[in-house]
Amino acid sequence: MQVVKKFKYCRIQGRELAANTKRGKGVFSMLHQMVTDGVMEKEDADLFLEIDAWFADVLPWPPQCQRQEKVICFFKAQNTEMMMKMIHPMLWLLERYKKPYYVIYTNMPGEIVYEDEYQVAVKVDDNFVVEDLQKGWGPPLEPPNAPSCAQ
Repeated sequence: MQVVKKFKYCRIQGRELAANTKRGKGVFSMLHQMVTDGVMEKEDADLFLEIDAWFADVLPWPPQCQRQEKVICFFKAQNTEMMMKMIHPMLWLLERYKKPYYVIYTNMPGEIVYEDEYQVAVKVDDNFVVEDLQKGWGPPLEPPNAPSCAQ
């Protein structure tokens, strides 16, 4: 078995789900919502809008995203270093306003329906599977009468 040393794709998303994909909203959607809701100070909103404009100039906007199809986007990790220089202030804004986020690295994002030099768009299907909690597979729990380590 080969150990993965380098990931191909990176996505930053929040806890809130997007209505059309039922997946975590991407970092841009999260921050746009914060600007729209007026939760940011003007200086912070201006910072985000400046960064967003830079991305709009540099990155193509996938047509699937323009049409709000059921897709999510991942940056290509080979270009992540350049992108992360611009994204770091966005992550700082999320942290400043206490908005949890996740950075996801993967080699298997799903069915790619769009690709350019910087990103891919991945089809999201409606097969959202929720499985029952599996039986515990960790070490057995101590019996209720067993002495604890704290005693």
